[in-house]
Amino acid sequence: MTGMRERFRIPPFYCPIEPALHPDTDRIEKRAIEWIDRVRVYENETRRAWVLGTNSAEFFSRFAPEGIADNVVLAAQWVYWGFAFDDVRCDNGPLADDPAEFAKHAGRAQRVLEAPRDTDATGDRYLDALHDIGLTMRELATPTQVRRFIDAHRAWLYCVAWQVGNRARGEMPDLDDYLAMRLGSSGGFPTMALLEIGNGAEVPAAEMDHPTVRAATEAAILTAGLDNDLHSYRKELRQDSTDQNIINVMLHHECSDLEWALAGAVGLRDRIFQLYLRLRDQLLPNASEELRTYLNCLAHGVRGNIDWALRVPRYTSLTDPEKPPVEGEQWTPHWSETPYDPSTGPPALPAISWWWDRLDSH
Repeated sequence: MTGMRERFRIPPFYCPIEPALHPDTDRIEKRAIEWIDRVRVYENETRRAWVLGTNSAEFFSRFAPEGIADNVVLAAQWVYWGFAFDDVRCDNGPLADDPAEFAKHAGRAQRVLEAPRDTDATGDRYLDALHDIGLTMRELATPTQVRRFIDAHRAWLYCVAWQVGNRARGEMPDLDDYLAMRLGSSGGFPTMALLEIGNGAEVPAAEMDHPTVRAATEAAILTAGLDNDLHSYRKELRQDSTDQNIINVMLHHECSDLEWALAGAVGLRDRIFQLYLRLRDQLLPNASEELRTYLNCLAHGVRGNIDWALRVPRYTSLTDPEKPPVEGEQWTPHWSETPYDPSTGPPALPAISWWWDRLDSH
């Protein structure tokens, strides 16, 4: 592993999107942390430090730089919650390799979000916090926005269950299955569903449900998910991790050479992001104001995710999860004006190749 660590260098990011940040980010963070401490979505001070170390207020403030402050606070609360839940119930802990128990717990979590109630607490801090988010969401968002978020949340939990099942079997999925799974397990669907809520702009159903808009949404989500794979792989190498990741998938199924696997992963990521940009530009001329805001915020999300990930303690701190995070190496992003892979055609991957069919389609 030592040699691989030394050879792993992320190439410059292809992302011709300017950075953006909500002007009230500090106030949004303060209010979100007050909520975290009220609902205590952590077991101890170490876990609290890791929750705060996700910098989730900054994260979503980059996605919706012109959003309504109260709504962006709500979105940040869910992102903090999502990272906390992911750490103790998805990637680690007794449920991380127990598909049956994870599915049962995920079902309870989903129903807590779906069913607002004024009953006693569940006794589970994570479920109670999620229920609180759901109550606030119904106050701030439209019924359609709430329903879209709930559906996106279910898709996320389903794909995490798929991931847990692979882990339990010791199975590394092939590339096509991995991309289908990663599209959901990255948490991108609920995060991007929060864009409508954060901006207070409901996209008309005829637009949001259009296959071209769905393809653009999925392309942006998978781009960010693969970027997160690249960011987290630096840390995973130091922890000798061989869990599901685009690099490990390629090393397992395609080739044992790290440079080749990295080049393949970055090339695929760039091809997908190029497609998003083409679909966005195709959609914008006839888009409603709400759809224009949504599409542009998808782009802010890809760029903001990169800027956030290169400095966030979640990725830069190399301390054991049982110890508080410490300030890690601050990575300076290098940017490229051209994609690593200039190919514009669809890859031979059925899970995503249909996106390219939406080019110049009406």
